[in-house]
Amino acid sequence: TLSPARMTQTNPLPGPLGPWKVTIYDQENFQGKRMEFTASCPNVTECGFDNIRSLKVECGAWIGFEHTSFCGQQFVLERGDYPCWEAWSGSNAYHIERLTSFRPICSANHKESKITIFEKQNFIGRQWELCDDYPSLQAMGWPNNEVGSMKIQCGAWVCYQYPGYRGYQYILECDHHGGDYKHWREWGSHAQTFQIQSMRRIQQ
Repeated sequence: TLSPARMTQTNPLPGPLGPWKVTIYDQENFQGKRMEFTASCPNVTECGFDNIRSLKVECGAWIGFEHTSFCGQQFVLERGDYPCWEAWSGSNAYHIERLTSFRPICSANHKESKITIFEKQNFIGRQWELCDDYPSLQAMGWPNNEVGSMKIQCGAWVCYQYPGYRGYQYILECDHHGGDYKHWREWGSHAQTFQIQSMRRIQQ
């Protein structure tokens, strides 16, 4: 287990919704080397791992990243067991089986989540306030398959490229960017399009 002194504290200390705890393994099905974390890890290779191949989220919600320093494809990691890469990636992303950095989602609050989506970037055009999960925005009346910008009033959300919670994942938090995401470039370093067709609240 990594000592707290060696853990990189890039997030606030656990608050009322904490603490956080995740256990990572360097082999699938919770085999091989293991290590527990209660705070952010910007680079698992500095902990002696070449990659994460399975993990268990015991407390809190986390966001995993394909690359070090919280870059690349994003994966939401809610409480539960993830025996292999497919368990957290879904049926969607381009198939590079890497997870090399992660951090807690401090603002995750499933019961009190609110987001406003806008038709165009910079909070322009038609807008719609959401407080629930939507497996298909278009089925609920959103006019197209794109979202131009978003404001997160409270909680944390995971938005998906395709309906049914499939495709690239973008984790949006009220305590990042001041909750304002005015362009797809702010959704994550892997974002390449305005396309979002489903979204849900993140479970703490």
